[in-house]
Amino acid sequence: MKPFGYVRVASVDEAVRAADGRPGARFLGGGTNLVDLMKLGVETPRLLIDVTRLPLDRIEELPGGGLRIGAMVRNSDLAAAVPVRDRYPVLSQALLAGASGQLRNTATTGGNLLQRTRCLYFQDASKPCNKRAPGSGCPAREGAHRDLAVLGHSEHCVATQPSDMAVALAALDATVHLHGPDGERSVPATDFHRLPGEQPEQDTVIRPGELITAVELPPASPGARSRYRKARDRASFAFALVSVGAVLEVRDGVVRRAALAFGGLAHRPWRARAAEEVLRGAPATEETFQRAADAELGAARPLRDNGFKVPLARNLAVGVLSDLSDLSDPSDRPDPAARG
Repeated sequence: MKPFGYVRVASVDEAVRAADGRPGARFLGGGTNLVDLMKLGVETPRLLIDVTRLPLDRIEELPGGGLRIGAMVRNSDLAAAVPVRDRYPVLSQALLAGASGQLRNTATTGGNLLQRTRCLYFQDASKPCNKRAPGSGCPAREGAHRDLAVLGHSEHCVATQPSDMAVALAALDATVHLHGPDGERSVPATDFHRLPGEQPEQDTVIRPGELITAVELPPASPGARSRYRKARDRASFAFALVSVGAVLEVRDGVVRRAALAFGGLAHRPWRARAAEEVLRGAPATEETFQRAADAELGAARPLRDNGFKVPLARNLAVGVLSDLSDLSDPSDRPDPAARG
């Protein structure tokens, strides 16, 4: 691990000032991803700005029924919060599906959004990687890519975004609040993470020196139900091969509202707009759900060893949507409170 500076700050303004004009500065919250990458020599910050004491650790009710989640709220606290469990179960389930209890006790809302890919080539500083060293190449395309992207990838990068929480936030139409040298701004959660394009080193749209201060959830629709489901190689402490976060409202057998997001398929949580278009106003049947999934996954471009993700995503989406519309066998439903 290379030498670095360290400073602890007591306010958001102080944190932003500390980072302003310092390209090598990084904010340190829970550190569950950043510190690991520093040990591997992948991340080499010149300055760590400790933001753990900032007053950003509250979950606040908003006028109209929404929630404001501070960037320093721990994942375990967020998953257990009654308003989240009751009104946004897809978010609680996604958080409980991630990592281990010990890591959830440390990881923060802001840090979860900023965690980086688990691509083997990115994490190995001895290998070329366009995300880590732009222009060096993407050996994953012809190498080990079983866990990597089938949607939205480019010749420069086929990495996937690993956050479970971010998939749920995309399905919930959440908003990410930022504070930086140019003041405050807000970004839809669906636009916060980037596709790789020709600049795979840029994971998000966050600007230099900007700090995530909060995530805002819109009011939950009284008639909507939500769920998160994750397929992985082992029952715990494993990243998603494919995951699905869905919000569905069905009235009189017809889909009135649908929001669907996939994890494990792309460089960012993949909001399934084509599928949603098929779902809205259509009968809430398994045939409709299959057509919706096919409409979205028809754009998939699997590589040599990850084509299995396409039917897996299709089956997972159809199962979740059927479950939310009461079409599935109740005995087949997973316990929504099951720990990951």
